[in-house]
Amino acid sequence: MSILQIKNLHVTVETDQGTKEILRGVDLTIRSGETHAIMGPNGSGKSTLAYTIAGHPKYTVTEGEILLDGEDVLAMSVDERARAGLFLAMQYPVEIPGVSVSNFLRTAKTAIDGEAPALRQWIKDIKVAMENLRMDSSFTERNVNEGFSGGEKKRHEILQLELLKPKFAVLDETDSGLDVDALKVVSEGVNRAKDSVGFGALLITHYTRILNYIKPDFVHVFVAGRIAEEGGPELAERLEAEGYDRYVNA
Repeated sequence: MSILQIKNLHVTVETDQGTKEILRGVDLTIRSGETHAIMGPNGSGKSTLAYTIAGHPKYTVTEGEILLDGEDVLAMSVDERARAGLFLAMQYPVEIPGVSVSNFLRTAKTAIDGEAPALRQWIKDIKVAMENLRMDSSFTERNVNEGFSGGEKKRHEILQLELLKPKFAVLDETDSGLDVDALKVVSEGVNRAKDSVGFGALLITHYTRILNYIKPDFVHVFVAGRIAEEGGPELAERLEAEGYDRYVNA
């Protein structure tokens, strides 16, 4: 059982207008096997939370802490966070020209585990995961995210998730840009990886449609850099019906 704790987290970012505070005291605890959905309007700080956990240099933590099994995450470099078991599926995955998907995946797996995976089993694992995600076998020879459609990028993110087996997965708007069929395939991949490893998931989304496939244990409403309300799956249904106006106006 692992635990990810976020305590009184305050985060700023530099803008053309000066320093802007984005997160204003976030408290959140995620345990192995739990799925937490964070919902909120644009600009509420949801993605800032995701990138701060992963260690993006754009964001400065001014107060608070992030602990993974009691260890100070904020003292870790980005690669150390990945080796410790943190995974980020980005809303807009970046292209890496000149690096094939197969080399990228094997290098990442080797870096995280500290040793290269046994080749025969590794090839089998990739083949099975790709078949489950309905990805063509030629996909592995393409450069990472170069020329990929939105759906292909998201499937590649979930392929990484299945193969790297983290302790905690932060999924930043994984449903963004997906059609109905791709959403179902990607969601099934998340559920399959979660069932296999038992990781804790932090699922950031605007809409409830992905929650029809990935069932949350807890739902958190994010407004103006804080958690405004918390509840179970029924809270997501209420947000779908009512929207965020009452939180924003308050």
